[in-house]
Amino acid sequence: MSEKEALGDSKPNEADLEKHVKAESGDVEPRQGGEGTLRLYKRRWLIVILFSCYSLSNSFQWIQYGIIGNIFMKFYNVDTFTIDWMSMIYMLTYIPFIFPVTWLLDKKGLRLIAVVATALNCAGTWMKVASARPNLFAVTFLGQFSCSLAQVFILGMPSRIASVWFGSEEVSTACSIGVFGNQLGIAIGFLVPPILVPNVDDMDELAHHISVMFYITAGVATLLFILVIFVFQERPKLPPTQAQATARSIPPEQYSYTASIRKLLRNKPFILLIVTYGLNVGCFYAVGTLLNRMIIEHYPGEEVNAGRIGLTIVIAGMVGSLICGVWLDRTKTYKQTTLAVYFMSLVGMIVYAATLSLGHLWVVFITAGALGFFMTGYLPLGFEFAVELTYPESEGTSSGLLNCSAQVFGIIFTISQGKIIDNFGTLAGNIFLCVFLLIGTILTGLIKSDLRRQNANLLAKAEAEGQMAGQDYGATALISKPQTPPPDSQP
Repeated sequence: MSEKEALGDSKPNEADLEKHVKAESGDVEPRQGGEGTLRLYKRRWLIVILFSCYSLSNSFQWIQYGIIGNIFMKFYNVDTFTIDWMSMIYMLTYIPFIFPVTWLLDKKGLRLIAVVATALNCAGTWMKVASARPNLFAVTFLGQFSCSLAQVFILGMPSRIASVWFGSEEVSTACSIGVFGNQLGIAIGFLVPPILVPNVDDMDELAHHISVMFYITAGVATLLFILVIFVFQERPKLPPTQAQATARSIPPEQYSYTASIRKLLRNKPFILLIVTYGLNVGCFYAVGTLLNRMIIEHYPGEEVNAGRIGLTIVIAGMVGSLICGVWLDRTKTYKQTTLAVYFMSLVGMIVYAATLSLGHLWVVFITAGALGFFMTGYLPLGFEFAVELTYPESEGTSSGLLNCSAQVFGIIFTISQGKIIDNFGTLAGNIFLCVFLLIGTILTGLIKSDLRRQNANLLAKAEAEGQMAGQDYGATALISKPQTPPPDSQP
């Protein structure tokens, strides 16, 4: 064999070179076993942004009654506790419905869940449009129930969308963007209702303002429903990570939803995370639901500023979420980051409780912003840490259990803190929350950091590099092998 022939036989073909170059760039990687490729599609950003938008539309409605609770109490002639239930219905509905919804997500996929979520949300908004009269509180409650049911199809989706569509170096950022929409919706829910619905005595004028708010919400929800129908895609043609490729390779008949639940409930680090996540997010739900009452008690007539303080809490939390997401993608320090943010949530709650009654609204804005940065910024950390601890179990199931815990604690904390505020004042109510945040911080420190998804991706990457190194070694050996000279034809 000539040297030229040896080089020709050992030279990798163009397709192999292209795959190798794309693997280095992070766009396409060879799958384990060489059966195909991994790929990142630009469409992934459209999917997560569309999800973020319809999550925003739904979460806006969670707080739109509570932040102007005194106005809705007057309009519908109901008491404070009834208005509190307009927020708590979101929490209560989630608990019984999350398990059938996560089963449906595992069986039918992302697209069906997205369509049902936006359909329920859209239907709820139009029910509210029909309820803008003082004698139709039952109709507005039914509309809120429909929106709360839509939320069950939304809350656990960010980590699932991130895993199905995004690469291993950007899943935490993508999850943060998904959570970002929920937070932005709550922020707008704090800000806009006090502006659109002023506290006026004329019932006809008040009905007009409420109707305008409901019509705007319904228009946005309808547009998003149409976009989901035509734009939202189930999953990319090729998986983005080796972990997702492995998940796809599991035959559907081998997957058992009940077996998955049992495995998760035997996972001790995950059980601790369920409790700590519920304590933290439950405190946030209580603060958000009762914020109007707490501010009005110390600063009468400041409904608009109560909304702005809520906006400050959530905007700061959105910044915290994005920073935490980028930080996790760069460092993979899930346990350390989660513990640090949890501890700072406790510190923020203590400072907020101590300064609320000082008589200076600008101080409340600052302390509420600091509280929101850490408490709301914790949301995507919990989702992503859960996926790491529970891989290869379904992201929707793990997120659903986290959110179920948050709803249970949210209802308990909202009712309990409301009663404490009524009987002992806002300081006692906020100290009540501080105690549980302290317990959550201690429990977070006890969680064992078992990053299963990262380990799976690192193992797959090492195997792929080993195969590539073996191919390179074989080519080099062929090139460097001494060639036997042809025999001399002369005697």
